[in-house]
Amino acid sequence: MAQILLRRLIQSALILLGVAAITFLLLYALPADPARMIAGRSATAQTVANIRHELGLDQPLVLQFLYYLGGLLQGDLGRSYAQKTEVWTLIAARLPATLTLMAAGILVEVLLGMTLGTIAALNRGRAVDRLVMMSAFVGVSAPQFVVALLLLYVFAATLGWFPMSGYGTLSHVVLPALTLGLLGAGWYARMVRSSMIDVLNQDYVRTARAKGLSGARIVFRHALPNAVLPVIAMIGIDIGQFMGGVVVVEAVYGWPGIGQLAWQAIQQVDVPIIMGVTLTSALAIILGNLIADLVAPIVDPRIRSH
Repeated sequence: MAQILLRRLIQSALILLGVAAITFLLLYALPADPARMIAGRSATAQTVANIRHELGLDQPLVLQFLYYLGGLLQGDLGRSYAQKTEVWTLIAARLPATLTLMAAGILVEVLLGMTLGTIAALNRGRAVDRLVMMSAFVGVSAPQFVVALLLLYVFAATLGWFPMSGYGTLSHVVLPALTLGLLGAGWYARMVRSSMIDVLNQDYVRTARAKGLSGARIVFRHALPNAVLPVIAMIGIDIGQFMGGVVVVEAVYGWPGIGQLAWQAIQQVDVPIIMGVTLTSALAIILGNLIADLVAPIVDPRIRSH
């Protein structure tokens, strides 16, 4: 176990290094100039040059990256160009809001996806099954910003059930969580349906039926725990995807998380913040997959032997 954990930690460090290098190169390959953005359009060439020198942007790119890695090894994500504040301080202030939204979104997609997938599997080939699969396809295909605007129009602007934007109460989180969760719910519904159909055809399920066990007990005691394993793996992946996908949702709903912070940084070409948010998202993916690997053997002890 210790060797596996050590190997995963080494792999994680290499992944973070790769993400940092690729993101750094891509950001500096853009035609936008951070120094010009900070100085403003009316600034003189000398003013821009002074800002570029102050930020260290006039040094060779390799040297800039090595300096960044040196700070990263000491837990320093750099200093925001525009806000003149440590990046970690900005991310730490926004992270609780993003984690709240992420947890609510995952809860929505798991509960909705597992419920619809189970219903579809138990009604395989019937009208209910086709309706669920069609709804899942629509949910998977719909762009997040379209879903967000539609939910805002119907439930906030027209019906007035929820606020248009903001943060702090349960009513504020409902629409953003639904926007994030509906997309994932479609994937979970299709996955759970396929897994449940396979499990329901297993010999031990037939034996349980032959013993006269109720349908509900067969589903919840025998079938669902075994069908849920792919869902656990997907949750680990979704943690990272949500960290990246919240940019659009937080921008639409005015949610004060790291997605909104990243969007503002992109507009200002604030490279340290973009790098910090990207590495935070990459770390979330790694931790999510690690948690999924640790939880899966608890749910199904048979995995421990592999």
